[in-house]
Amino acid sequence: MVGPLYHMGWYHLFYQYNPDSAIWGNITWGHAVSRDLIHWLYLPLAMVPDRWFDWNGVWTGSATLLPGGKIAMLYTGDTDNYVQVQNLAYPANLSDPLLLHWDKYEQNPVMIPPKGIAFKDFRDPTTAWLGQDGLWRVMIGSKINKTGIALVYKTSNFTTYELVDHVLHAVPTTGMWECVDFYPVSTTSDNGLDTSANGPGTKHVMKTSLDDDKHDYYALGTYDAVKDIWTPDDPKLDVGIGLRVDYGKYYASKTFYDQDKVRRILWGWVGETDTAADNLRKGWASVQTIPRVVTFDKKTRTNILQWPVEELESLRSSSEQFDGIFLEPGSVMQLNISSAAQLDISAEFEVDMKTLNATLDEINNCSVAADRGAAGPFGLLVLADESLSELTPVYFYIGKAADGALKHWFCTDKSRSTKATDVDKQVYGGLVPVLDDEKFSMRVLIDHSVIEAFGQGGRTCITSRIYPTEAIDGAARVFLFNNATHLNVTASVKIWHMGSADLRPFPLDQM
Repeated sequence: MVGPLYHMGWYHLFYQYNPDSAIWGNITWGHAVSRDLIHWLYLPLAMVPDRWFDWNGVWTGSATLLPGGKIAMLYTGDTDNYVQVQNLAYPANLSDPLLLHWDKYEQNPVMIPPKGIAFKDFRDPTTAWLGQDGLWRVMIGSKINKTGIALVYKTSNFTTYELVDHVLHAVPTTGMWECVDFYPVSTTSDNGLDTSANGPGTKHVMKTSLDDDKHDYYALGTYDAVKDIWTPDDPKLDVGIGLRVDYGKYYASKTFYDQDKVRRILWGWVGETDTAADNLRKGWASVQTIPRVVTFDKKTRTNILQWPVEELESLRSSSEQFDGIFLEPGSVMQLNISSAAQLDISAEFEVDMKTLNATLDEINNCSVAADRGAAGPFGLLVLADESLSELTPVYFYIGKAADGALKHWFCTDKSRSTKATDVDKQVYGGLVPVLDDEKFSMRVLIDHSVIEAFGQGGRTCITSRIYPTEAIDGAARVFLFNNATHLNVTASVKIWHMGSADLRPFPLDQM
């Protein structure tokens, strides 16, 4: 996803797209618009690779909203000689709410790889932010040997740039940084902040997509706007070695500031986990996540929170409530929900630690839900068929680290999600903070072949792409389960049936 923005009542989503095939190549910018972030109208292609400076692809870019309503779109072009350069484009007609036509700056490229940077390691400009000196700054991802780095350029006009003589940040061993993002979050309010905001009550999120392992990482820190240096709050949780934006099939995420509703919105790309042949057979590949609002976690003060935009609730229809369901160790209970392929589930779990008579297991990652431990796993079985021949558990696991500290894991297990072969069946997950006064809570969005799970209000998120063969449409079911050996769990669940988003071409012929 590239260049998201809000303009004249419309949300704009641009995305990397191959109009000729369902596999990588001939990368152009697709374009869609929405009034509410849920129902989308497809527009003609926004930009195609038709100039020497983007001949081999119009790659990732970001929009910056300038004073006076102008829009600057910076993007990476892969040149006719396979050199990654940064280019400028702008709307041909700012008074057009749909921004149908884009002009490329005739003097592109506006940035080329600097000395010491490989021609193929210079990409993905961020939204620009305005510094105290009145100059705009743009961050670009790169690497030197195996050290991932964030380069910063200054500009007054978006056509000429000066490279800052030091990196904004660097982390050894993390490799190439791509699809980078840099934005402020308020530590005192749930409102989003314009990308140029800084000062008291502000933290800065630095995010990168690691080309080496294809995961998105972030860290919270402090940005010194005078020295152009970003410092992580916790060096042990630095970018690329600590927190992940999402622990599932999720990559190349990007945020933008929604000035209409004063919030910061995040999108991520959900790639396929079957084969290229499967993609060619069905004629398409990959989807976007439900847009998420990003805020600072004022309770832990160590992470961000991600939560589906409120507009998603417009798709809710009938609901069912299940309260106080007691789950003894080893139990599975089906919930009376028919056609459970498209749901919004909110669940809370109270655990009785007094029943935990055995020593907690030492665990270092999520394991398959069939592996029983003293205090886990427990949670939901979603996209399951009646006989449980297919199922995808979303669950918590209480354990301890090597030093004996209590740890809580939030996981999704795809190992039995489908009977199909040649499909990825990993177990996803990560640590999730659960405070002393909190119940274990999750929200799970189910949309046929995509599951988005949010643990503890969005502290830890997991997106899964699965391919059920039995648990489809009306045959899909939902179960509660407790596979712990020494832990009683009481669950309360509310489930909404969800309608479908309206996705169709924009009726340009009716304008």
